[in-house]
Amino acid sequence: MTDDKSLFHRIDELVAEEHELRTKHAAGDVNDDDERTRLRALEVELDQCWDLLRQRRAKREFGDNPEDATARSGDVVEGYLN
Repeated sequence: MTDDKSLFHRIDELVAEEHELRTKHAAGDVNDDDERTRLRALEVELDQCWDLLRQRRAKREFGDNPEDATARSGDVVEGYLN
C-alpha cells in the first residue's frame, strides 16, 4: 500500500509535469489537443491521489488502519459533487 509520503511525492511529480506541459504548450512544443488530453489525465490522477490521502487520514483519525484505504477509479473520484 502507498503511504502518505509516497502520495505527496506523486502529487509533487504530477504538479511538476503539469507545469512543464503548460510551459511547453506556451512555447509551441505541444499542440492544443495533446495538452488538453494530458492535462485531463493529470487532473484525474491528482484527484485519485488526494482522495486516497483523505481516506487514509480519515481512517487514522477514527482509529482504523490507513493501510486499508484503497485507490478509487477515476470515474468514481471525478463523479464526486463539490
